[in-house]
Amino acid sequence: MKIVLMEPLGIDNVTLDRLAETLTEQGHEFSAYDTFSTDVEELKRRSSGADVLIIANHPLPGEVIRADANLKFISVAFVGIDHVDVEACRAQNVKISNTGGYCNDAVAELAVGLALDCLRNISSCNDAVQAGKGKAGLQGHELAGRTVGIIGTGAIGCRTAEIFKVFGCRLIGYSHSRKQAALDLGLEYKSLDEVMQEADIISIHTPLTPETKGLIGQKEIDEMKQGAILINTSRGPVVDTESLADALKKGRIKAGIDVFEKDPPLPAGHPLLGAPNLVCTPHVGFDTRESIDRRAVMAFENVTAWISGKQIRKML
Repeated sequence: MKIVLMEPLGIDNVTLDRLAETLTEQGHEFSAYDTFSTDVEELKRRSSGADVLIIANHPLPGEVIRADANLKFISVAFVGIDHVDVEACRAQNVKISNTGGYCNDAVAELAVGLALDCLRNISSCNDAVQAGKGKAGLQGHELAGRTVGIIGTGAIGCRTAEIFKVFGCRLIGYSHSRKQAALDLGLEYKSLDEVMQEADIISIHTPLTPETKGLIGQKEIDEMKQGAILINTSRGPVVDTESLADALKKGRIKAGIDVFEKDPPLPAGHPLLGAPNLVCTPHVGFDTRESIDRRAVMAFENVTAWISGKQIRKML
């Protein structure tokens, strides 16, 4: 089979060669590209004749999928697959596996870190010291005893809840399905409105789907307590940016945001640029040395398992 890595995975060549050997030793043809591309014609060229594609988080349009008549399987080195044209895959009978679980700790730790920054004004304290100032106006709040609302109680949501629990937080949550792991942590499921109204900290961990796009809009943000904190490390479009920016500017809430409609750098005039009461990171939740190495291993595991007739981490 012809297997193509369409974009770099953030691993060194020694590691890539070692992972590729699991395929070439079985007689498969493997090639890899060390640059990103979003140009459709270039992607068509790279994928031409491939039976299997390995991608990370850059878009794979339907036009590219449909152009490769041999394509049978895509291994996505990412948790979400909203950047892949799933309908085109379904029409072409192309199977998809992801690398769900590779960044559970990484994302959960960043979510908690953003909450702590918002509570203790860590970034603002650094700015004050660097500017030759003192601690005036920078008194913070403790995490212990806070009510944390987890929106989306999948693996990452549950891991985040687990860490918050260690800090002595009360856990409530909203999800389309109840997870035993969340219940075992003592999380109390409530309606979305109840979570928005009761939580001191709201941490979002839902995938981006037609149902979750705009899930946290003007109504939900208006329901938040004065001084509550909204953390988003899931997908930018889950939260209505204009409504969030308005609440931040009015001083009603604080926020820690790692995800946007498109990854930073943000365009001039973006509603969150210069917004007060906000800590931002440029979509780094998944990006640790450990997680990137882990996802590469999992992406290649997906391919070898599918070739052997046992699809794992199946998304389609």
